[in-house]
Amino acid sequence: MNEKHPGRRRRGKAINRKLGVPAGTPIHVGERRTDQARISVFEYDSHGCDEYSLTSASELRAHRRARDHLWLNVHGLHDPALLTAIGEHFGLHPLTLEDVLNTSQRPKLEEYPSYLFLVLRLLDVADAGQGIGSDQFGLVIGRDFLLSFQEYARGAFEPVRERLRAPKSTLCARGPDYLAYTLLDIVVDRYFLLVDHLSEQAEALEEEAMTRPSPALLVRINRCKRDTLTVRRAVWPLRELVGTLQRGDRANFSAETRLYLRDVQDHSIHVLESLDGVRDQLGDLLEIYLSSVSNRLNVEVRVLTVLSVLFLPATLIAGIWGMNFDRMPLTGENEGFWWVIGIMVVCATAMAGLFWRHRLLRQSD
Repeated sequence: MNEKHPGRRRRGKAINRKLGVPAGTPIHVGERRTDQARISVFEYDSHGCDEYSLTSASELRAHRRARDHLWLNVHGLHDPALLTAIGEHFGLHPLTLEDVLNTSQRPKLEEYPSYLFLVLRLLDVADAGQGIGSDQFGLVIGRDFLLSFQEYARGAFEPVRERLRAPKSTLCARGPDYLAYTLLDIVVDRYFLLVDHLSEQAEALEEEAMTRPSPALLVRINRCKRDTLTVRRAVWPLRELVGTLQRGDRANFSAETRLYLRDVQDHSIHVLESLDGVRDQLGDLLEIYLSSVSNRLNVEVRVLTVLSVLFLPATLIAGIWGMNFDRMPLTGENEGFWWVIGIMVVCATAMAGLFWRHRLLRQSD
């Protein structure tokens, strides 16, 4: 089983390394997704935006901010030294760094004195036959900075970067809390794409289950159910997380931004309701599959039964004329054989007509 899931084996080894280690020790748990961790930085305020990249911890330590707000995004979570340097630069708690490096976290919200820490799941349709891809996405929301941590570059937030680069961007005039809302909104909107994908897949499976049920179809049904559960596990905690942010009175989120968070929470509830519909459809689909297989088996057994019954008169006649008596009707005549064959054909034809009349030979019944 480990040979089929090398990612699980590597994650298990990393978890073993954490056993007995003090809490807050930065150890990467998960699969390495990039060759080298990359840091992209946006400094912005109402006057504009500056964009640049950092490649090492030393560059980060020497960095001096020139504008009011900063968004630092990290692609690649396998470098504990780099993430430790980021934590020291922005005053992050060691437990936050530990959660960032552990890529198997469930969506959650943690509040610290000077910042909020959010963990989300970035979901996407993987390659054919691989189901739903799930990656960790971490957000640290400070008063004048926003840190985001991704396992690898998906390109999901490129529209946000384009908005920041645009001249006289309204996004630049707002604080990190609004930028965090924008990223949350994109994450939830991507969930809608997954729900649509799962719904279309369920409809295609339902049509195939009614016409061409097969063992391979059952495997695809179970895979689709597993993908639905993966999306639900990511969205269900997110609904509570956004609801907590929207209802709370935290300095990291302004009252205006909390109004926008209400829209994100509404979208997350919509996603959950749609997922429930897909899940019910898949549950009914399993029953349809079993009914189709049972009906197909009944038709095959019925055909075999009818064919067996059609040959019963011939078997009876052959058995009677095969008895070892000295005097049997038609045994001494030259045309006796053809008489017996004719009787067999007439009996089989009569029974076939009777079966057809009672719709026993028609598949539509």
